[in-house]
Order: sequence, then structure tokens, then C-alpha cells
Amino acid sequence: MKPYSPLSTLILAALLREGGHDVALFDATFAHGIEDFEKALDEYEPRIVVLMEDNFNFLTKMCTTNRRESALAIIGAARARGCRVAVNGPDAADMPAAYLAAGAAAVALGEGEMALAELVGLWNGGDNNASSVAGLLLPGAGKPASTPARPPLRDIDRLPSPAWDLLDIDAYRRAWAGAHGVFSWNMATSRGCPYTCNWCAKPTFGRRYEVRSPTHVANEMIRLKAEVAPDHVWFADDIFGLDTDWTTGFAREVTNGNCRIPFTMQSRVNLMTESMVDALARAGAREVWLGVESGSQRVVDAMDKGASVAAARTATRVLKAHGVRACWFIQLGYPPESWPDILATRDLIREENPDEIGVSVAYPLPGTAFHARVQAQLGRQRNWTTTGELAMLFQGTYSTEFYRKVRDLLHAENETGIWNDEAWNGLEAEAFHHRSPHPFQHPLEA
Repeated sequence: MKPYSPLSTLILAALLREGGHDVALFDATFAHGIEDFEKALDEYEPRIVVLMEDNFNFLTKMCTTNRRESALAIIGAARARGCRVAVNGPDAADMPAAYLAAGAAAVALGEGEMALAELVGLWNGGDNNASSVAGLLLPGAGKPASTPARPPLRDIDRLPSPAWDLLDIDAYRRAWAGAHGVFSWNMATSRGCPYTCNWCAKPTFGRRYEVRSPTHVANEMIRLKAEVAPDHVWFADDIFGLDTDWTTGFAREVTNGNCRIPFTMQSRVNLMTESMVDALARAGAREVWLGVESGSQRVVDAMDKGASVAAARTATRVLKAHGVRACWFIQLGYPPESWPDILATRDLIREENPDEIGVSVAYPLPGTAFHARVQAQLGRQRNWTTTGELAMLFQGTYSTEFYRKVRDLLHAENETGIWNDEAWNGLEAEAFHHRSPHPFQHPLEA
């Protein structure tokens, strides 16, 4: 029960309104099933339906079978009522043939807003030939046909603020207040990530990094306080505040605009310098999530992370010294991780005591170097059913069941502060029996 608004869709809705189009929004967040969408279709009777994933939600990169099945059902329901359908999102870019076969007339690649706004304008003008719109995949003979590539949007200050008024904001407020006693909302200040972690997919924004001006972000926060009034903000950026100058300017604009709202963000261990953390704390940072991934430097190096375990220690200590919660993402099962590497991760968590951890297993995302390496071992199951499944999709060193036990033990120790050496000794005794018959051999081990 941590629902966040469909940010990409709301930005597109605002852009379409600027273009003079009448827009209605179906927000699936609290929907019970496809029948709710069908009711919306019958109520609004649209000519065009645009299905857009929230490209700012990192979990959408990890397409689940549930998500894809829902998307294809939405396309089918819209087509059954004669609607023309366009789709945008990481999975549609990875699997365009499935979405076009379901009835979509176009798949917009990348960030999508500008391509979709142009496409809707063309369709509403009575022109059915979408080949002139850059950045699309269209039905073709045997395989999808590509229109010319669309250059990325560089000046993202040009985009309008999200159309929050189309949402039932009180439904979000009730859900958050009922489950957590506070009301959180999402924003984004930037697009993209310049780093080269080899397991991280960048299907939407790529390796470029575009950031809104501090003034532009602060003005949106002023409006957010007046129209939504959240207690907390989740900045959905892959990396919030890439440099100290921007973050210092942001802190100044927040202070001048009297729009300080406690916030949570994601960053990297190498960016958490004293001056950066000081600026973040002044801007209202309450919690920073860091991709620590592993306590073993050889595993971190295998990921092409460009970071160090020592930097994770320093970043955590600097954040805590400024009163900011230091939280870690941990990834189990990434080759060549073995039992000593798992223990190194355990020991790092014990010694630095992050305020919270999120533990996953290595997930091969299409389009990444990691996916290409393990692709031969991927069986029929290429996606999880839900993002909480934590199933090994390739043969790591150990079985899914074993990694789930490691995850549970890491969480239990971090949450209680009680070290359970007996349980770890028991896991070590089990480890041999959980080894994969043909574990993937990382190039570092070859």
C-alpha cells in the first residue's frame, strides 16, 4: 500500500491538453480488474486510447507477466469498441510484436510524450498515416516497421506539470494514511543515468542525463503543496541531484519558495560527499536509497558499477551524521557471487547498519550486457509473475529457495539488530545442497 501517481501518463495528459485535446484518464491504481477499464470506455467513448507505463517507476523495467497480460487486455477492450490504440513503455519497446498483434496501432519508443502528442494530433486531424511521426514502431509485413528515430528531449523544462486534477487524490491520501499514517506523492527532476551498471536497463531515457532547473522543480513543489498537500515526496529519478551545484541551487530555491517537503530519493555512494549531503539535508532529504548491491568488491566490479564498498561505508556514515536515513539496495545472486561474497554482504550490513535494506536477486533485463551473457540459460520463464517473486531466471550459484532464505535472514537482522550466527551456520551447512547444477560462469571466473 504505497501507491504513487502514474507520473508519465499525467505529463502526457497535460501535454495533450496543451494541444487542445479533450483528455480523460483511467487510473488503474485502485482498479479491481479489466471491467473497471471497460466501464470507463463506455462512459467516455474515446476515439483514441493511449496506454502508457510510468517510466519513472523503476519496477516497470522488471516487466511481470501480470503487467503484460493486463496491458494486452486493455488494448483488446479498447479495440473491441473501435478505439485506435497507441502504447508506450519498456515492455512494449522490448516486445512490440505482442502489443501490435493485440491491436495497438503504434508503439512509441523511449520517453514517448512528444511522439504520442504528435500522433494524437495527426489522428484527431483525420490522418491515418503515422509513418511521418518519428519514434514509432508500426505494424509491418512480418515484423514491426520503424519510423525515423526521434531525438531525445533535451530541455525538459518545456514539459508541463503533471495533470494531477485528473486523479482521485483523496483515494491516494486514504490509502497512504490508512497504511502508514502519512501521505506521500511522487515527482521527478531528471531523466536518465550516465552510469554503466551492466544489469541496469535504460530503455526509456538511455545513458543521457537531463535535469530540470532548480527553479522549475521548486515551482512545481509550490503548486504541489497547494493542490495535493502531501506530507512527503518520493523523487523517482534514477539519480537525484547528480552534482553539488544543482543540489545547492535546489536547496536555495526550496527555501526561498517556502516549499520544503521531506523527501526520499535515489543516488549513488560515490556522490554522497559532505557538501552534497549538506545541501540535500537543507533541501529536505529525509531518506536516501543507495545501490550498494554487495559487500564484495569483486561482485561490485563484475557489475561494472564504478563504485566501491569503501565508498558505501563513507556515504552511509556521512548521511547519518546529517540526520538523513541511509538505505541500501542489495542484489543477491549476481555472478560470480559465492558463499564468501554473501557473508561479505552480511558483514557490511552488520557493520554499517543501514536504516533499511531492500533485497532482490539478479534479474536479467532485456537489452543489458548481463541479459546477453545469461540468455542461453533463460528457460521458458522470462519474467516474474509479481515483482516480489524473487525467482532466479538463470542458474546462479544457488537456488531460488536458498536466496530467499538469505534475503529473509538479512532483513531479520537489519530490522531487529540481533545477529543470528546460528541461522547463518545452518545456511552454510545447506549451501552445498542448494548449488545449481550448471551455474553461470562469469567472464571474471573463466
